[in-house]
Amino acid sequence: MTDRDPDPAGGRLTVDPDARDGRYHRQSLITWWEQPRLARATVLVVGAGALGNELVKSCVLMGVGTVVVVDLDVVEDSNLSRCIFFRSSDEGRPKAAVVAREAAALNPDVTVVGVVGDVRSTVGLGIVADVDLVLGGVDNREARLHVGQACWKTGTPYVDGAIEGLQGVVRAFVPPDGPCYECTMNERDHQLVAARRSCALLSHEELITGKVPTTATTAAVIAGIQVQEGIKLLHGIAADDTLAGRGFAFNGLTHDSYVVSYPRREQCLSHDHYDPARTSPVAGDASFAELLALGRGALGREDVTLETELDVAIAIDCGSCGTRAPLLRPLHELRPADVRCPACGRDATPQLRHRIGPDDDELLARRPGDLGLPPGDAITVRHGLDRWHLMLDGGRPPIERLRAVAA
Repeated sequence: MTDRDPDPAGGRLTVDPDARDGRYHRQSLITWWEQPRLARATVLVVGAGALGNELVKSCVLMGVGTVVVVDLDVVEDSNLSRCIFFRSSDEGRPKAAVVAREAAALNPDVTVVGVVGDVRSTVGLGIVADVDLVLGGVDNREARLHVGQACWKTGTPYVDGAIEGLQGVVRAFVPPDGPCYECTMNERDHQLVAARRSCALLSHEELITGKVPTTATTAAVIAGIQVQEGIKLLHGIAADDTLAGRGFAFNGLTHDSYVVSYPRREQCLSHDHYDPARTSPVAGDASFAELLALGRGALGREDVTLETELDVAIAIDCGSCGTRAPLLRPLHELRPADVRCPACGRDATPQLRHRIGPDDDELLARRPGDLGLPPGDAITVRHGLDRWHLMLDGGRPPIERLRAVAA
């Protein structure tokens, strides 16, 4: 990061007359612009819908070195009016894969990686730590909360966007200072997140109660501001000249826009931060028994436990017939059929875990991937308040890890 003054001319537009001509010539005329800095950057775009298309497009055109886009959905006919990278022939194909393919053709200087799947299942905490910036283009609070917490733990700047009709908002969160995403949530927001989590076993169709109205123009405005703020953060522009801890609200119907500041809630549970000095890379295929041994060495104690980032359903117990069946799936992936008793067909109760200790014989021989934990995730070793973080597969270069996830 740099402390360079983004406006050295005191408010006047200034250009660098000695900037060399080329693909990035016009943007390089901005005196604080450093194209090599962007070329070295890796940006994670969460969501490949209307916002995600625009976010990836702008990052690629501006020459961000590596752009990773993750999305679990497929292209539908209704996406074609709002998404620049989709064609009728793409219907039914994974959005992330299509965006990566088409965006790569815009700029040969940029590597675009498409990751197909739920961000919670495909992008572990260690991968979030590897990127320089996260741009959010998701359409629900639960996903925003997950991404916001991951960014705060890893110290990764997060610029979130949301659109509805002709309105939109951009919010930037820069850990460890200022507010996080959860700090902006009100009581109703928390109720909606809790409701979605309690409905984790509903089908995808049952969760969709309506479609949010959006337009290509609103998506372009909001995504443009998101990328603009992200570029400033990548350059280390002073916080007062960015949206860090603030939100930009836009109303396309009345042409109004304004900036709002968010207060930091000191007791917010999302302010957990993982100390890089108490983090070490480990093999991604290590068993929990091996991770437990590594954790004992890291903390210098025998009585430690392991904690996963996600709640995992290790089994289902049927209260009707007494059957217990193994499951080993993250909670957010479960559907009604997954918790139906294989013996009597009635609904069973999932047994959730996020801690593994020395007495958990049924899990110690397992690997994180066996439980559905994402590649590059973190396993925390804990004794009371003392903890150490093991980053799975953390010894590989970031781009190799990202490409492995995409594959």
